[in-house]
Amino acid sequence: MLSTERLRSLIAEELPRAIACRRDLHMHPEIGYEEKRTAEVIRKHLTDAGVAFKGGLAGGTGTLAHLPGANNASSIALRADIDALPIDEEGQQAWKSTIPGRMHACGHDGHTTILLTTARVLQRVAKESGLPRSVTLLFQPAEEGGAGGRKMCEEGCLDGTVIGPKVERIYGLHGWPALDLGVVGSRAGALFACSDRVEIIVRGEGAHAAFPHYSRDPIVAGAAIVTALQTILSRNVDPLEPGVVSITTFHGGSAMNVIPPSVTLTGTARALSAETRNLIERRFGEICQSVAAAHGCTAQATYTRGYPVTVNDAGETDRFHRLATDALGTARVQPLERPVMGGEDFSFYAQRVPACFFALGLRKPGGSMPALHHPLFDFNDDAIPTGVEMFCRLALTG
Repeated sequence: MLSTERLRSLIAEELPRAIACRRDLHMHPEIGYEEKRTAEVIRKHLTDAGVAFKGGLAGGTGTLAHLPGANNASSIALRADIDALPIDEEGQQAWKSTIPGRMHACGHDGHTTILLTTARVLQRVAKESGLPRSVTLLFQPAEEGGAGGRKMCEEGCLDGTVIGPKVERIYGLHGWPALDLGVVGSRAGALFACSDRVEIIVRGEGAHAAFPHYSRDPIVAGAAIVTALQTILSRNVDPLEPGVVSITTFHGGSAMNVIPPSVTLTGTARALSAETRNLIERRFGEICQSVAAAHGCTAQATYTRGYPVTVNDAGETDRFHRLATDALGTARVQPLERPVMGGEDFSFYAQRVPACFFALGLRKPGGSMPALHHPLFDFNDDAIPTGVEMFCRLALTG
């Protein structure tokens, strides 16, 4: 068995390279399926470490790497997302984004660096003493709405047809500004909600704003729909069952004195169970059409299913918490009490193999930091060693 002292020594030796890599990635953010430079950086690091990989996946920017172990019948997988967000960064650090309108505001630069560093450490372990199990490393594009995880699955990244054996179980992490630095935690069952999209096109009849009686006003109908959709959660869903319906855009009209003939609304729906998701979808269509009709209009209501609920396997979550407690101590392991209504396309992996996704604390104790997707967010480099250690321990467990 690799000693804790040796593992942490290897991580410490790799840390300067890791921090430089993370900051380089932060300076050159690329959004989903455009991560060409990011993919080149990943593959260069893997090549330098002598880690075998297959590139060109999931639209071209995904990479699957493989480290052989004594047991090569199946592998343990570790995943990192690599894309950035279409946000203008407001931070002033030396490594701030150099690309206008692009920013690593969700910490995927940190996730990628942690997995690359894990690859280097595990490769050194393999040379010193060998790995007990084969390890698969997934560098996945387009987590931010592009469903890159689904493409990685569809292209065989879990079934052993790309490189290495089939995946037996998989782990992923996310930097967590609400947890103190050095703390980790997860929960069994639903961790992230499904993430669905809704669109409503309300059609009526336009008129001069001074003569509304000649119109069938789609703005009034649309406003009534926005209000009525909230009754799905307040009157149709069990009050103890989480759910979200948010209309976030409302577009229509071209002049202050003209009632337009149509308006378009978009938004999102979230749930933590298949039953609630089905109910929201059904009632969404019924309410949009009936409320529009009550105002003399029609509604074309489109409900598009996105990411499924991210469900952590109970056994793998227990394994993670036991390993974390043994390695970090009880005080640094804080199981998450509640799920999160955000979406995460790690869910596609968790549908196929037992999985555990965990949170990695980023916040300096006693301090605060910007939330995920905030224009001032910056991944805390001091969290890299803990992330790498937990990935290595999960990979080295037989």
